[in-house]
Amino acid sequence: MTPLKWFYGFLKKYQKLMIGGLFLTTVIAALSIINPYISGIMVDDVIVAGNYGLLPKLIACLIGITLLNCVLRFLYQLMFESASQGVLYDMRSTVYRKFLEEDMEFYNKKRTGDLMSRQTGDMDAIRYFTSYVIYAIYQNILLFVFALIMIFLVNWKLALCMIVVLPFTAIATFKQSREVKPAFQRNRDCFSSLNTFVQENISGNRVVKAFSKEEYEKGKFQVENDRFRDAQIKGSRVWMKYVPIFEILAYSLSVILQLYGGYLVIQGEVTLGDLVKVNGYLWMLNSPLRMAAWWVNDIQNFNTSVEKIYSTYMEEPKVRTPRFAWNHADTFGYPHEKLRGEVEFKDVTYKASDNNEELVKNINFRVAPGQTVGIIGSTGSGKSTLMNLLCRFYDTSSGQVLVSGTDVREMNLYNLRDNIGMAMQDVFLFSDTIEGNIAYGRPDCSFEQVKRAAIMADANHFISAMPDGYDTIVGERGMGLSGGQKQRISLARALLKDPAILILDDTTSAVDMETESYIQKQLKSIKDGCTVFIIAYRISSIKDADLILVMDNGQIIEQGSHSELMAKNGYYAKTFHSQYGEIPYDLLNQKKRA
Repeated sequence: MTPLKWFYGFLKKYQKLMIGGLFLTTVIAALSIINPYISGIMVDDVIVAGNYGLLPKLIACLIGITLLNCVLRFLYQLMFESASQGVLYDMRSTVYRKFLEEDMEFYNKKRTGDLMSRQTGDMDAIRYFTSYVIYAIYQNILLFVFALIMIFLVNWKLALCMIVVLPFTAIATFKQSREVKPAFQRNRDCFSSLNTFVQENISGNRVVKAFSKEEYEKGKFQVENDRFRDAQIKGSRVWMKYVPIFEILAYSLSVILQLYGGYLVIQGEVTLGDLVKVNGYLWMLNSPLRMAAWWVNDIQNFNTSVEKIYSTYMEEPKVRTPRFAWNHADTFGYPHEKLRGEVEFKDVTYKASDNNEELVKNINFRVAPGQTVGIIGSTGSGKSTLMNLLCRFYDTSSGQVLVSGTDVREMNLYNLRDNIGMAMQDVFLFSDTIEGNIAYGRPDCSFEQVKRAAIMADANHFISAMPDGYDTIVGERGMGLSGGQKQRISLARALLKDPAILILDDTTSAVDMETESYIQKQLKSIKDGCTVFIIAYRISSIKDADLILVMDNGQIIEQGSHSELMAKNGYYAKTFHSQYGEIPYDLLNQKKRA
């Protein structure tokens, strides 16, 4: 499928409106030939022949045609605008839904500013083309053809002289079309880059201020702004180079009419009224020629926008629900089936797609429903990657991740994730009320359920202390809340789902030890059957877990309970002694012997 065929798929739904609008455009173009014709009759039959009784009828006819033109013009513009807004609505909804279906790898590659540009600037270029450019080009072509026919009816010699400009117009149009397309592609790329830069700096404004880099960022913005300006100027220079050519061709028609038309009147081959008629049709020839450069610009701008949106839309996610998933949920994952919290990793290896680096390798462990698993290790050891594979944000390169005895790649993707509650390391809160953020995964739950989840996450006391309580509007990305408060709201959001599997990715790193201890006690009260994964750097967060996985360099180097790992006196034991300030038993004996 080509980008234009893809666009036509959206336009087809509104083709009746478009056809109706084009029909009215045709009628208006046909009515446009009447006024010059009547003007010629006025000269020959009223002014020259002295038939003044005909004048009121001709004036009434001119007024009637003008009023009819106004009504029809309003109607066809309304049709085209309605069709364009419908196409834009459907296309924007379709593309946005596709964005939501894309996998994590897609968002790792794409810049936010580029995706925003697809939904704003490129969409607006398509709306403009649909609402205005289509009928404007069609109308101007009709005007040119109808005017040329009427001039042929007046005098074929004069008409042939006027169509001499057409080959030159075609050549200029072709050359401009070839030059302006890459210019518009540069414009769109620079606009996306500028959009990305602004979005990142607005989101990261606190970092900019914390490091006093305002002037530095202003300089970087200036570079991006200059690139966009230069691209715009280069694009403008292309069509500006051709505008004078089309203007000259348009005005040459007036010269031809005045010279050769005047000669024909003198020779008696045409009347003065005929010359007035042709002069009236002259604007119908001039306007399309003068606007040709603009139409080429608009068409190429439209083509570029459609191609960019289409190329983004057609990127298929690698992670998706298989055609015959083991549970038959609908597109959005409803109805959901409750899973058992049994999890097993069998010889799991995952390689990054961009550089083929093994992020985790040869991972093997099994967790029974209701057990708590602690995962600890150095930064970059693969802890979060394991949970990403469990949630199927990425697919394993080899091996299997099993939930309830079924490979996650064979499960309905939405059902799998609906059974998983996740409090992420990078907390994201929406610009909504606190209640809305907590109830995000279960929007139909009661306020009491929201409050109960907040109590379990030790968030109720600070939420209740706010002026609007649970109705307090959270700023963008949770601005106005401390790191610990955001973590606890995120935890409450995960707990409210009543999941079969609960993942806490460094969720208590920003809270004090007392709050962490409270949360640990609350987690123990979760319903039986809920498997809990806790990723942490502090051993206090995981020492009571049924199974502790110690990771390093993408591998599990130790696993077992707290007492078992302490007895091994390996990485885990050394980390424990380092955090608690205790001297290992073997080192203590060495000091005594010394």
